[in-house]
Amino acid sequence: MQRGMRPVFRLAWILMLAPWAALVACDQAVPTASEIMARVAANQDRTEKLRSEYVYQQHIRIVTRRTNGKLAREETTDYQVIPTPEGTKKDLQRIDGRYWHKGNYLEFHSEPRPEPDSLDGDLIQDFRNDFSNDQSKDGLGHNLFPLTSEEQKRYRFELAGEESLRGRKAYRVKFGPREKNDWNWAGDALIDADEFEPVSVFTRLPRRIPFVVRTLLGTDLPGLGFNVEYRRFDEGVWFPVSFGTEFRLRAVFFINRNITISLENAAFERAHVESKILSHEPVQ
Repeated sequence: MQRGMRPVFRLAWILMLAPWAALVACDQAVPTASEIMARVAANQDRTEKLRSEYVYQQHIRIVTRRTNGKLAREETTDYQVIPTPEGTKKDLQRIDGRYWHKGNYLEFHSEPRPEPDSLDGDLIQDFRNDFSNDQSKDGLGHNLFPLTSEEQKRYRFELAGEESLRGRKAYRVKFGPREKNDWNWAGDALIDADEFEPVSVFTRLPRRIPFVVRTLLGTDLPGLGFNVEYRRFDEGVWFPVSFGTEFRLRAVFFINRNITISLENAAFERAHVESKILSHEPVQ
């Protein structure tokens, strides 16, 4: 072969490989925040039925404290969460608590709860209902964070980078209200890069409650936000295993409490299938 022909063949070879190289580059390209969250939404919608097939234990602890740090009331509840066609049914297995009453802490270990209509008794019951409702397939309220396709309509997203978490690649996506004056959550989420499922979600209020509301109505929620951690328990099945928040509630001048809420889901067992997962360890 003449030496002058070699560059021609080399150029032809490069031109033939160029489309394949472009395809490989496209495959390796980082998706946009919108593309990531669209896949998350599709997975959340698709796997809702799969999550509803699991029975598990739910542990909730809620504590109210006065502004001086003194405990006002705490309640710990354990539920068995059972799937239903509409969502979940929670059977109370155990309740323990204590509260301040006339200079002493009194304990209780069963229903009915003592002084349920007191300020702290009512606050704890309301938060327990709001942060874990029976209409959810995964044991947490639907409106807590923007993951489903319906909730995502209210938010804007921004890709903040990539990182490794528990040996798996994840995308960090920041989010906030789509409309400037909305009060939807702001925060960021770690999304598993292989399965496009949430690994953790952290939220906060997008801004402070307006000064007029704080001064004239005496209402404020400094520090309000929460953190949710997920684990992979089966192919295509991720569950929230922990929820936590701590904030101050000041409302209508006479309510002033520091609130701590923690929730844990564990002992997952697939209904009608002899398969049990006894820990929070992720499936690799």
